[in-house]
Amino acid sequence: MRLTQHSNYAMRLLMYCALKPDQTVRLAEIAESYDISGHHLNKIAQRLVHVGAIQAIRGRNGGIRLAKDPRDLNVGEIIRQTEENMIIVECFSEQTNTCPLISHCKFRILLQDALEAFLKVLDAYTLEDMVAHPDCLRPLLGMNEQIGTLSQIHRPNCA
Repeated sequence: MRLTQHSNYAMRLLMYCALKPDQTVRLAEIAESYDISGHHLNKIAQRLVHVGAIQAIRGRNGGIRLAKDPRDLNVGEIIRQTEENMIIVECFSEQTNTCPLISHCKFRILLQDALEAFLKVLDAYTLEDMVAHPDCLRPLLGMNEQIGTLSQIHRPNCA
């Protein structure tokens, strides 16, 4: 199973916002931190607004911020809502299937079970889990100003 860039960038965007709680973040800032296309990130942000994961704030000081607490944003649900489809082989789609084995194919059943297991693992995590070590993640994204003096003196445990 391979996720699209859309889902990957959606998770990165959400993680960035979670690392700046209660702050409005500009998409250009996120794009620069990850070195990704601002145009592409804008499309992703629109989707995340549509599904209720983030809020868009208009105006001069506008940007985006999380619409929910990170513990209420389930990774599996975000992936389901950002992937256009979960068709990993043609026989998963009635419209595109041309396989003559469809009625008795064990491989299709195995892949369906694997997809369900994959999503079950993702369902066990929230955005809060993804940013469990903010003092380790923030410097990687150029957010050094977020680190308190204690974290600067003592190297954080990033396990």
